[in-house]
Amino acid sequence: MKTLLFLVLISACGAEPHPGNSSLEHERIVHIQENGPRLLVVAEQAKIFSHRGGNVTLPCKFYHEHSSAATSSGTHRIRVKWTKLTYDYLKEVDVFVAMGHHRKSYGGYQGRVSLRESSENDASLVITNIRLEDYGRYKCEVIEGLEDDTAVVTLNLEGVVFPYSPRLGRYNLNFHEAQRACAEQDSVMASFDQLYDAWRSGLDWCNAGWLSDGSVQYPITKPREPCGGRNTVPGVRNYGFWDKDKSHYDVFCFTSSFNGRFYYLIHPTKLTYDEAVQACLKDGSQIAKVGQIFAAWKLLGYDRCDAGWLADGSVRYPISRPRKRCSPSEAAVRFVGFPDKKHKLYGVYCFRAYN
Repeated sequence: MKTLLFLVLISACGAEPHPGNSSLEHERIVHIQENGPRLLVVAEQAKIFSHRGGNVTLPCKFYHEHSSAATSSGTHRIRVKWTKLTYDYLKEVDVFVAMGHHRKSYGGYQGRVSLRESSENDASLVITNIRLEDYGRYKCEVIEGLEDDTAVVTLNLEGVVFPYSPRLGRYNLNFHEAQRACAEQDSVMASFDQLYDAWRSGLDWCNAGWLSDGSVQYPITKPREPCGGRNTVPGVRNYGFWDKDKSHYDVFCFTSSFNGRFYYLIHPTKLTYDEAVQACLKDGSQIAKVGQIFAAWKLLGYDRCDAGWLADGSVRYPISRPRKRCSPSEAAVRFVGFPDKKHKLYGVYCFRAYN
């Protein structure tokens, strides 16, 4: 307290010039900057677009404000940390940390992430062999001594959102079962942003489904009585957040491009489900999944007017060019249903992965 009082008194005494001191021609003002130039972290692009299996660089560079040098002063070691943000920004998942020569990656990112380091102030993150779950917002944090700053970059994936319900029928999945259902169909649960983008592109579906944030929503482009009312505006309808264990709905899944071949197997006869599985295996492939037929339809323009078995026991066919007797009103993956697996009425869609 005595030291503080002493400093205040000195400051007060020096605040006004002494009236009797005519020899002081100029007042001298001294500026003291405690921490030096302020650290700034900048992402040159806020959104980056890629696809499953691709490689991407999330941009991030750091600078010092009011300093001509764009690199560290050398007084403190630079620590770079990349994390992935959850939908509500309340949690962060560790992705990569670097300090000096030390590097560490975490979880499913191990062996797939590194710093670009094209210059001394480049903290950009390189992600290889992108997975569906890599989609989302990433935070770049740079720490130097007591200074730190952050930037956020969004990684978007080219892909398709599709509604899914199991053989049991409508509204039979709790949140955890919905997660597994999407994974089994070569996809992940869609985020709200992905569903919103799909709605803007024309997705209209009257059944509510789980999203990755735990909310239940559905997209309506053509308002009608059974779907919120005829006089309502188009939009993504929000049921809110429900008990993940006890509440049951459908689910919206998201998938992206694949590294393989999706095709309808030419076979001399129609097949039961078990015969369809074996026919694909005999052809060096696997029976295709629902996510793969949607990806082939949306991203590759695949078009076939033959109903075929898929891995979940459903029968569907993809139409990119609407025509008579083949989805005349719209391009879509047409859903026949979940028929008796013993019925010998359908062909089969297969998928052969490339190594």
